[in-house]
Amino acid sequence: MSGSHNHDHSHVEVTAKNAKKLTLALALTTTFLIVEVIAGFITQSLALLSDAAHMFTDAAALAIALAAIKIGQKPADDKRTFGYQRFEILAALFNAMMLFVVAIYILYEAYQRFSQPPEIQSMGMLVVAVLGLIINLISMKILVSSSQDSLNVKGAYLEVLSDALGSVGVIIGALVIYFTGWMWVDTAIAVLIGFWVLPRTWVLLKQSINILLEGVPSEIDIESLRNDLLALDGVQGIHQLKVWAITSKNVHLTAHLIAPDVDQRALYHQAVELLGHEHGITQVTLQIEDDECHPHQHEHSH
Repeated sequence: MSGSHNHDHSHVEVTAKNAKKLTLALALTTTFLIVEVIAGFITQSLALLSDAAHMFTDAAALAIALAAIKIGQKPADDKRTFGYQRFEILAALFNAMMLFVVAIYILYEAYQRFSQPPEIQSMGMLVVAVLGLIINLISMKILVSSSQDSLNVKGAYLEVLSDALGSVGVIIGALVIYFTGWMWVDTAIAVLIGFWVLPRTWVLLKQSINILLEGVPSEIDIESLRNDLLALDGVQGIHQLKVWAITSKNVHLTAHLIAPDVDQRALYHQAVELLGHEHGITQVTLQIEDDECHPHQHEHSH
């Protein structure tokens, strides 16, 4: 017995909501990026221009995430039966790699600056960093709820979060420099931000790669799932159990259940209900077989 069980409506609604939030955050970030670049040139502040580079990676991350959602909504066709949903994960992977590059650049730049700290205009730096922090906090507020539902939005959220921390660092640095004249403080804070961003980026990178490798999603306990299926009445064995994800929340399962003496239709419904309620998997294809030797002899469609 084979079958598929599907719930796509809520996914479409969540995706549309994510797109709206990302558009709003992108508009805010891009507007401030332009302001920050202009302010950087007017005040001749290198700190502001480097913060603008951070802000640019934010804007790029948000734009990529938005493009991923738009492309991911394209319908499935004969060439791509899953549609383009996986594009979201490619976007998350690209964002993670970009965050890595930025973090490593910060550390390299800091290393260069320790020997020759540049002259920093602390007041101009302070004013624009405070504005930047406000923009980042608004963007984070917009994105935070969706960052749990989508790796793609999570990538964008982490970008904004790292930039908010960057702004806090710049504010603290500007105040310390203003009152003490210690130019090296700017560099020390940049290093701390770099070390803060790297572990979080690594987690995002690992999750994205796991999905691209068709790995079992981290929230699924495959042993417990296998035991639950084997505990169903009449199930004597299970093989070809595969669990993978197309996107961060779109988990699929296929399995062959060996159950010779049962009502196959009833067992199918029991299994689907179990997987949905206990393990949160609704995209299910099951094949129920009479014995292991002839896996396709009694295959029925439901």
